Amino acid sequence: MINGLAKVISTSLGIGYIQKGSGTVAALFLCLVWFFARVYITAHPYLTCVAIVVIFALGVWSANVVEQYWGEDSSKVVIDEVGGMAVSLFLIPIRWDYVLLAFILFRFFDITKPLLIRKAEALPSGWGVMADDLLAGMYSNLLLQLVVWSNLW
Repeated sequence: MINGLAKVISTSLGIGYIQKGSGTVAALFLCLVWFFARVYITAHPYLTCVAIVVIFALGVWSANVVEQYWGEDSSKVVIDEVGGMAVSLFLIPIRWDYVLLAFILFRFFDITKPLLIRKAEALPSGWGVMADDLLAGMYSNLLLQLVVWSNLW
């Protein structure tokens, strides 16, 4: 039961089983869910922050559990992309152009792994799986905040 739950969480409801581009699909899925949830549900930023913390805690746990079956940082594990994308969108006004820019920035940082992102990936087990995407999300969010507040977009 626990192994099955860890697989469902780590694959983000099965998205991780997609052969090619599962990380991109997971990030895109979060963008769509985030956009429509924010349009139709007004959530306090504290609640959103709690949701992000829960995603990361579940991600660390589930990545640790599935590592014994799928190996270290398996491509099936995409909960990290979901968490990182959520951080990218945190406190960003909900507009399609901002969501698209968040997606592009997050994928750029997640794929290229500049600055400390590659080092974060070296943390043990689930911590490394989640930490690099957390940093990618933080860098994306910082750039987006600059765009939003400077009216560059």
